[in-house]
This record gives sequence, C-alpha cells and structure tokens, in this order.
Amino acid sequence: MSMNPKPFVRTPREILAGLKGDQSGVIMIEMAFAMPIFVAFAFLGVEVANLAIANMRVSQIAMTVADNLSRAKQTVPLGLPQLREVDINDALLGTQVQGGSTLEILKEGRIVVSSLQQNSSGRQTILWQRCKGKLNVASAYGAQGATQPSSGTGGFQGMGVGTQRVQAEANSAIIFSEVTYDYQPTFGDWVLGKVRLRREAAFYVRDDRDLTKVYNPAPTDTPSTCDKFNTF
Repeated sequence: MSMNPKPFVRTPREILAGLKGDQSGVIMIEMAFAMPIFVAFAFLGVEVANLAIANMRVSQIAMTVADNLSRAKQTVPLGLPQLREVDINDALLGTQVQGGSTLEILKEGRIVVSSLQQNSSGRQTILWQRCKGKLNVASAYGAQGATQPSSGTGGFQGMGVGTQRVQAEANSAIIFSEVTYDYQPTFGDWVLGKVRLRREAAFYVRDDRDLTKVYNPAPTDTPSTCDKFNTF
C-alpha cells in the first residue's frame, strides 16, 4: 500500500524569517538605486566639459575679431591706409567658420566691434561700431557716438570691466570686441539651466591707418550696422 507524502508547507512566520536572512539580489537592488545618480553625474560632467569648451571658443572669437580688425587695412596711393566695410564684414563672417557648426556663433550669439578713440576735445568716444548675429543684445558701453562727458566721473569713461577700463591715446584707436552667446546644451537646459556667455577683447591699431572713418570703396559692401540682426 503506497502512501502519499504530506506536502511541505511553510508558515508565514517561517517565510518572513527566511527573507530576513536572504541576501541574494542585494547588488541588483543597490545598483537600481545608484544608477540614476551615476547617470546624472555623467550628464553633468559632459555638460560642464562642453560648456568649458564653448566658453574658450567664445573667448578666442572675441580676441580674433579684435586682433584682425586692428591689423586690417587697404593701402592707398599717397595716403594713409584705410579700413573698409568689406574688411569688417570679412572679419565678422569669419567667426562663423571659426565657431563651426556646433557653436553657430552668429545664429545663437552677437558680435559687437567698436573703435574707441580720443576726439578733438580729448574725450573718449566710440567713433564707429559694427555688429553681426541674431541675438538681440547691445554693447555694454553704448552705441556708436557714445562720448565721455566733459566733466565729472559718470557716464562713458572708456571700455572694459570696472575701474580697469581701457582708454585710447590721441591719434590712436583701440578695437574693442564684445561677444555674447547663448550656450546650446548637449542634454537640455535641465542640467545647467540657461547659460549666457560673454567675453571681451581689445587690441590697439598697431600700424598707421586713417582713423577718421570706415571707407567703402569698390568692392563696396553693406555696412553691418547694429540695427541689423542677421548672419550674412
């Protein structure tokens, strides 16, 4: 006569006691909790590195524009070399190539270049100013024609940060560039938020040049005045 064995049944107390000492799957649970933190730090690291690269490139663009326009000139027979509108446009449009398709400096930013000079009264003035880019920002120092007051310490005193503002000497000019750029994040604004980069650079005009105005002889070109917001 065969006997059926009695099935083994664990009581709830026994099941709970077994779970209390069971450590299988602990690593998977810990990884499940830690993985979002690791991923967030990875995103943050990549975004910060990308921001640092963008900041460096914006700074280099500011220096390149000011440097190029401090050197640019067209030789004129029996006269001082001249700065032309086509020279300015070439320098401004060249930033698009320098920034590359990843930065898109003229689409997402604005370049303002000014000629800081000393007028006949010995006061600092922005003799001319040109702009390029779609971002709607103006120079931090005023528009073309901004001039140092005849008395007092307020108002336009030159260009630069705080008390370290540069001022042009008589019969000379300082090419001052301001580059503003809205950083385009890799993973979206949720990592660092919206970031606006701004860099400046200044170079003296190092060679003899006609400083009275910007010329527009043949080949003529449309002046990049600061009432325009374009990339061409």
